[in-house]
Amino acid sequence: MKGKRMKGFSLFMTIAVLCGLMLTVPTAAIGAGKPIVIGGSLPLTGEFAETGLWIERGMRYWAEEINAKGGLLGRPVEFKIYDDQSNVGKAVTFAEKAITVDKVDLLFGGYPGTAARAVMAVAEKHKVVYVSMGGHMKSFQQGYTYSIGAPPLMGEWWYEGFFQWLATVPANQRPTRAAVYTINNPVGLSLQDSINRWTKKLNIKIVVNEKYNSPLSDATSLIVKAKQMNCDILFSNGFFPDGVTTIKAAKALDYNPKAIVQGIGSVVPAWVKELGADGDFVFSGTVLHGMLNYPGNDKLNAYVKKKYKLDIYPLYFGFGYAWMQTLEQGVTGAKSLNQTKIRDWLKTHKVTTIAGPMTFDKKGLPAPINFATQIINGKVELVFPKNIRTKEPVYPKPAWKK
Repeated sequence: MKGKRMKGFSLFMTIAVLCGLMLTVPTAAIGAGKPIVIGGSLPLTGEFAETGLWIERGMRYWAEEINAKGGLLGRPVEFKIYDDQSNVGKAVTFAEKAITVDKVDLLFGGYPGTAARAVMAVAEKHKVVYVSMGGHMKSFQQGYTYSIGAPPLMGEWWYEGFFQWLATVPANQRPTRAAVYTINNPVGLSLQDSINRWTKKLNIKIVVNEKYNSPLSDATSLIVKAKQMNCDILFSNGFFPDGVTTIKAAKALDYNPKAIVQGIGSVVPAWVKELGADGDFVFSGTVLHGMLNYPGNDKLNAYVKKKYKLDIYPLYFGFGYAWMQTLEQGVTGAKSLNQTKIRDWLKTHKVTTIAGPMTFDKKGLPAPINFATQIINGKVELVFPKNIRTKEPVYPKPAWKK
């Protein structure tokens, strides 16, 4: 009888201990409960799909990490992603649907700037936090209080690093005549801000300054004019497809200025895949890069090397990841999914991302960020400022390889 009592007591104690352990395991370690749904749209098909897909990959890697750590506020996260087919109107429609019909818990950032700019108004109307690239400077001057650029893709800042580097080149070696071709939308037009300021400062005359409508199916006439006007610097202010078309025309017509400066498209992996060595030596800018010495970059580089056979993560993979990092810190800091509490926390605290530490002003912007890049041997290298340089810039541009 005594043995039976001891066995019963032992079984009771075992169950009690196990129950106690279950009660003391932190909720975050379990990741139980109803999932937190994060919704919105990306251009997964259409003109901007190459970039949108990388943003999605960066977001999903963040979700893998956060769920492996127990979730957000102790709940797993999942995405509801619509394909807006690179259409601004559809991006607005899907943002409305995510908020009002799906009733998602959080909204994620979209692409390109034209879509983000439109969705910022939707987020403000519904008082929902929107962490994204934004729609360049004008979008952050509308008085929106729920939009955060963390980091923003700011066209007005995009060439700052390049021009700061060019200012270090002896005056007699700089370009003197510029051809500027700009996609006729808010993204392209925002790039003109730094061009207009810096060309005056560096005594570079803009002799060709034209806008074009997307898609740019043929750049032959643009390159012919730049070559005839003896322009020794070319600004191709457009997206990936436009840039590829322009480079192909420049090579075909043997137009080889001292420098080619491309808008957004040259920093995506498809640039080198599409152009090969012809894509080399093109300058651009960035607000983040896998070689920057900020926490998390090494981990992301290791992931894309294993998953995609790339040495460093692509820019837009980083954007998707960084925006989710910021939203995560806002939710965790506010200890809530209440949108106003999340917004207020983000506006009053520092966040730390793979793009570095950031604090946000009333417009939702951090301090200006830009680093000059150049494609060298098929890689996006940091070339300015010197303290973050991964390669010396190649200038003037070498002749085209035959």
